[in-house]
Amino acid sequence: MPAEPPAQRSVLLLQGLMGPLFRRLGQGLIEAGHRVHKVNFNGGDRAFWRLPGGIDYRGSLEEWPAALDAMLVEHGITDVVLFGDCRDHHLAAKPVIRARGIPVHVFEEGYIRPDWVTLEQGGVNGHSLLPRDPQWYLDTAATLPPVPEHRQVPSSFRRRALEGLLYNAADVFTRWHYPHWNNHRPWHPLVEGMGWARKLRRRKQREADAAQLMARLSAAPGSYFLFPLQLDSDAQIRLHSPFAGILPALQLIVASFAAHAPADTRLVVKEHPLDNGVRDWRQETADMAARYGVADRVDYLGWGDIVPVARDSRGMVTVNSTSGTLGLAVGIPVIALGHAVYDIAGITCQDGLDAFWANPTPPDPATFAAFRRVLIDRCLIPGGFFSEEALGKVVRHAIARFEGRNIAPE
Repeated sequence: MPAEPPAQRSVLLLQGLMGPLFRRLGQGLIEAGHRVHKVNFNGGDRAFWRLPGGIDYRGSLEEWPAALDAMLVEHGITDVVLFGDCRDHHLAAKPVIRARGIPVHVFEEGYIRPDWVTLEQGGVNGHSLLPRDPQWYLDTAATLPPVPEHRQVPSSFRRRALEGLLYNAADVFTRWHYPHWNNHRPWHPLVEGMGWARKLRRRKQREADAAQLMARLSAAPGSYFLFPLQLDSDAQIRLHSPFAGILPALQLIVASFAAHAPADTRLVVKEHPLDNGVRDWRQETADMAARYGVADRVDYLGWGDIVPVARDSRGMVTVNSTSGTLGLAVGIPVIALGHAVYDIAGITCQDGLDAFWANPTPPDPATFAAFRRVLIDRCLIPGGFFSEEALGKVVRHAIARFEGRNIAPE
């Protein structure tokens, strides 16, 4: 007998990533027979939507919960989808949605990278409902089949940067139409846009400098610790860590390294690939290293694939970056200084930062494998955000998850 068609859903998309992710998802949902509406909070949202069902929200943040509740009722919403559950409008939305008993599906950068993205119901990272009991993961993973076959997807930095520039330009030139809009990011869009343009302009020199450093690091595996920077605007820093931003985290880590790390080790600070270039983190790192007397032992890596750098390191320090799971996947010791979904006994080091430098303990392979298997089953879908192939894979798997279907690996 032919399979029953999925029940029609009425999906409300809130704010997405800077780019076409939600437009592509909306197109796929409509083609699958579902009803779709999308809230546009600014001109950037609207520029990347360009489909029927767009709703311009022009009110204030204080008026937003009541306006959202009316939308849920008017359109018979069965599911809400958003990217990043710590943005101001999303934080205000979640209690309203929960009160209606409507599931919230949250996209985010993948807990495990590359080539996975997070799609978790209820919340992500610090808001995740996943437990922190290692035995629960071991028991749950034992009931699941092997991890499906998984292939890499392409990703383009140029595309990522250009989409950010277009989004910010559309935001700036339509502020008159959205009088109450206030970007969740700390910079004016023009400032951020100039930062991205500067990064694109300096790309060749940054790549050359990074290649030289990576060659030195690969020649001396195990001689350095790695600290991957997170975005200064990241809500996971502001809401789910003891730090108000990346700078105080950098200060704590460099100071602890200077006081407690073995004298023959180095610290490599890795720039976040989505950093907008507004703040000069290379200079901030150099200044901090000089302040604590370790200028000759601290390096800054402004470009490049983090995988080989992590694999050859002695250990990774992070606040709560998903880069931590990358480090764990290659078997290196990891310590998390904030609230992280993977900060679990047997997986991350639990003895504190000062002790970590001298005694970095690698993850237990069985516990991490169980954790990874459960994440893939509950929270991850294959794909990415910055190529057509990657977006297509995300959309297909997201729709299948909404409809309760399993689809073959690609």
